[in-house]
Amino acid sequence: MAVSAYILIQTEVGKAAQVASQVADITGVVSAEDVTGPYDVIARSEAETVDELGKMVVSRVQMIDGITRTLTCPVVHL
Repeated sequence: MAVSAYILIQTEVGKAAQVASQVADITGVVSAEDVTGPYDVIARSEAETVDELGKMVVSRVQMIDGITRTLTCPVVHL
């Protein structure tokens, strides 16, 4: 069973649409939308393991220009 997570992303002012577009192109990202509120972009991602998910966030998502902070929220099935 794959691991799913929401990645909450804060960006520099005026960069949300550009960041959402670039995040959406990353393998493993199912969707990425620019939103209003305390976060500027919310992405849904999937990976085979928690480790793969973490590596994707650190090595791919956080490297995008304009991102200032991320918060990864794994989905749990209670």
